[in-house]
Amino acid sequence: MYLKAKRLLKLALSPVLMLLSLFSAGAWAEQVERWQTNMTPGITEIGHQIYDLHMWVFYICVVTGIVVFGVMFYSVFAYRKERHQEPATFHENTRVEIAWTIVPFLILMFMAVPATKTLIEIYDTDDADLDILITGYRWKWKYEYINPDGDNISFFSNLATDGAEIANTEAKGSNYLLEVDEPVVIPVNKKVRFLVTANDVLHAWWVPALAVKRDAIPGFINESWTKATETGVFRGQCAELCGRNHGFMPIVVNVVEESEYQAWLADKKAASAEVKALMSKDFSLEELVERGKPIYVSSCSACHGANGEGGIGNAIAGSAIATGPIKAHIDRLVNGVAGTSMPAFGSQFSEVDIAAVITYQRNAFGNNMGDMLQPVDIYNYKKGQ
Repeated sequence: MYLKAKRLLKLALSPVLMLLSLFSAGAWAEQVERWQTNMTPGITEIGHQIYDLHMWVFYICVVTGIVVFGVMFYSVFAYRKERHQEPATFHENTRVEIAWTIVPFLILMFMAVPATKTLIEIYDTDDADLDILITGYRWKWKYEYINPDGDNISFFSNLATDGAEIANTEAKGSNYLLEVDEPVVIPVNKKVRFLVTANDVLHAWWVPALAVKRDAIPGFINESWTKATETGVFRGQCAELCGRNHGFMPIVVNVVEESEYQAWLADKKAASAEVKALMSKDFSLEELVERGKPIYVSSCSACHGANGEGGIGNAIAGSAIATGPIKAHIDRLVNGVAGTSMPAFGSQFSEVDIAAVITYQRNAFGNNMGDMLQPVDIYNYKKGQ
């Protein structure tokens, strides 16, 4: 009986051993890394604590499972009917009842102590070196760096993956759907507090390497924080189903040295000052069209088509809005359309960009209206003038 079982075991294992022999040590390690499903410790101290807590609980569960199933299988085998014709008549055992009440309680206490300590640190957002307000939109992120001593710096971060990759007409890159036009930049070894909210529907800001995942809820501000200990580029995604383009609002965080961060911040301040200066400038039609085209491509073409042909949204080419009264066109872009996928861009774009993209729409795609707007026109419209 024993020899027969041993022979059957060898036959069952032989295909597995053959497959294993096909892999070299390096190839096998590569496959293991590719298919692993464990958490990542990330690049923060709190991330490592979360990972260690996860592994601690995992090992407790493994040991518990081995003990429980070991006792169960032993009981099934040792006390099967063919060995014990007459079953025992006892109903319960007081010692066993006490043991399997006290032991799980002690196990839970062993898990609760480190878990509570870690949770307290996760929610401790005090003494931050930098505050960033994150607002989720359909389907992009807005970042505002809060400056207690001056003007805030803000910008939108949009998906930068080429449309040809999405349409499967070109090969997909290594960071497919994970590239943005404006990444978040934070300094290394600095505590950064994130204030997370949303403008329209539920979103969730999630960057695993930074150990941050917070729901973005309209009307509420949730807090989280990170303190990166390594420089590099780290990616995340919206983790709350927020609509048809939920998978098209990635997150990219660049962790840099303090000097590089200060240089980036200075450039952003200069760009903000430039936009303010442009408010008083009179643009030519060509300048407005040139500025408005990339804005249309990044923020409008997904719904209205690369050539204004329409799709999810209405066509721009020959539309009543783009060829009709210019005031109605401004209203559509500034205030959006309630109950539809057309958002209000009045709080997302500067007056300069709104004037540029409207001018572009009214003169592209064969519309050729010949009219244009200046930033001051948008400013006056917002003020009700």
